[in-house]
Amino acid sequence: MLIARVVVDVPLAHLDRPFDYAVPPELVDGVRAGCRVRVRFAGQLVDGFVVELAAHTDHQGRLAPLAKLVSSEPVLTPQVAALARAVADRWGGTLSDVLRLAIPPRRASAEKRPPAEPPPPPEPPDPAGFARYPAGAALLGALAEGRPARAVWTALPGEDWPARLVELCRATLSGGRGALVVVPDGRDLDRLEAAADALLPKGSAVVLRADAAPDARYRRFLDVARGSAKVVLGTRAAVYAPVADLGLVAIWDDGDDLHAEPRGPYAHARDVLVHRAHLTGCAAVVAATARTAEAALLLESGWAQELAGDRAALRAASPRVHALGADSELARDPAARTARLPSLGHRVAREALAAGAPVLVQVPRSGYTPGLSCDRCRAPARCSACAGPLGIAATPGPGGSRVPACRWCARPAATFDCPHCSGTKLRASVVGASRTAEELGRAFPGAAVRVSGRSSGVLATVPAGPALVVATPGAEPVAEGGYGAALLLDSWALLGRADLRAGEETLRRWMNAASLVRPASAGGQVVVAADAAHPVVQALVRWDPGWLAERELADRRELGFPPATRMASLSGSPEALADFLAALRLPDGADVLGPVPEQPRPGQDGVRERYLVRTARTEGAALAHALAAVQGVRSARKVAEHVRVQLDPTELV
Repeated sequence: MLIARVVVDVPLAHLDRPFDYAVPPELVDGVRAGCRVRVRFAGQLVDGFVVELAAHTDHQGRLAPLAKLVSSEPVLTPQVAALARAVADRWGGTLSDVLRLAIPPRRASAEKRPPAEPPPPPEPPDPAGFARYPAGAALLGALAEGRPARAVWTALPGEDWPARLVELCRATLSGGRGALVVVPDGRDLDRLEAAADALLPKGSAVVLRADAAPDARYRRFLDVARGSAKVVLGTRAAVYAPVADLGLVAIWDDGDDLHAEPRGPYAHARDVLVHRAHLTGCAAVVAATARTAEAALLLESGWAQELAGDRAALRAASPRVHALGADSELARDPAARTARLPSLGHRVAREALAAGAPVLVQVPRSGYTPGLSCDRCRAPARCSACAGPLGIAATPGPGGSRVPACRWCARPAATFDCPHCSGTKLRASVVGASRTAEELGRAFPGAAVRVSGRSSGVLATVPAGPALVVATPGAEPVAEGGYGAALLLDSWALLGRADLRAGEETLRRWMNAASLVRPASAGGQVVVAADAAHPVVQALVRWDPGWLAERELADRRELGFPPATRMASLSGSPEALADFLAALRLPDGADVLGPVPEQPRPGQDGVRERYLVRTARTEGAALAHALAAVQGVRSARKVAEHVRVQLDPTELV
């Protein structure tokens, strides 16, 4: 009798294991490892994947038969099944949760298409693109030879990073192996796809994006699973793509929060790819303009080697960076420290516009006035109905009026009464991109002003020529020929955040914007409205993200924060958390921090709290196992109140 071991699509922690089913004689020829089936489970028909076929079972008693063969297509490859199991174990989740992220829903029409023949391997790429990096040629050679090279690549300012990443893929393809590249969002993916069309053989690469039509996404997924395409370019969910004979995994801008999966088990794309490289023995590249503390740890541990340009190449490529605090500048403009746009910024912008170049203005927030506070006591203004934050939208209301409204429930706040001091007037605590564009339009009459952001629409590119481009972080368009200058405003809104990663994230946003500016030799200048003595500003002025990442890692190690430790966040009602902690058996040396009140999310009711559980990195697997065990016990008991468990959260405060 043929036995099928099936992972059923039931997201209950105590059922997180394969179940044995008998394969009926009429299905023997069609059932194979990795295919989709339907089985009867707990009295219901549920979906599942066959992870293994066997001749014997340890089950005592009669096995239930498979109810239906949904498709013979082996969409769950052994490599992806092993990765999904490892991810579930490392982050305290369930295998079915990971597989739901890894495998797109089936579309029968796509499976009827015959598999295409993969194109022949191309010639290795021209190494000239990596000539400015001392170890660049060695990395390309290792990929072509199939060696598991690991690198943390810090891209030079103005680098054509999509072309460089595709050259890494081409080198891997030339050795007959596959490659996987993950980027934060669709704009980055569009640039990567354009570079792949120019540098890779036709049909060798597919793009997996979250916003693709279901038919197109599944069709491309099948091209990868069948081995027709050996290069995958995608966003977060593509980390599980079933690339055949995987030789390279790479991620761009690993500090971007879009790489953090918001669904269980909440694994970060960078960590999944690093784990996948470890499991498969393939090469890995963690690439960005800046550098995270996690990337610094990979270098410190020796798991990866640094790929960066030398100082001569850096000086030739980087713009000139000005920061507030220089004695000469303070003598010229005593209010430079407090002005939102000091005279230095005005002067640099005027020079760039006069030279016929666009000017990039980065502001931390979109909208018009996204943050309001009481004019008397400066307390944040909140909605009287749901306690959400009040703000003013980017687009005026009827009659051109701008009425404050709740950013959660959209209820207008025609009147305001501060619960702390009874004040009735509001002031702007945060100025958004739209209002900044209005102010700059008045300050630079005659200059065209464009806005790029979530509320007004994200621009991909802007033409050459004098213009002011106001953008929020991550929405900066690429300028033809580069920007003549960049103004980085409202630094306090980034550096002053109550966030463990505030400094690291601020430098990442600044460097991503500044890297779009022309080199200093071509007149490129950057003005950052922040104190020159701040370590983050110093890292930007010297263009030395590695120094700040090492400093961040050292500080977090001293304080016992990730990535020097493993940490779990437990969120829920006080009663549910108390029950959870009473059943939790922590590894030796683990700390429990809290509880602290948790800000309710829209749609949540009742009091919520959060605990943090911290342990040494060497005990991370034990912590994940202990958390999963408690989740299993609670699901078996059918406990109604859910506790949200998240390992290695990106936000700790």
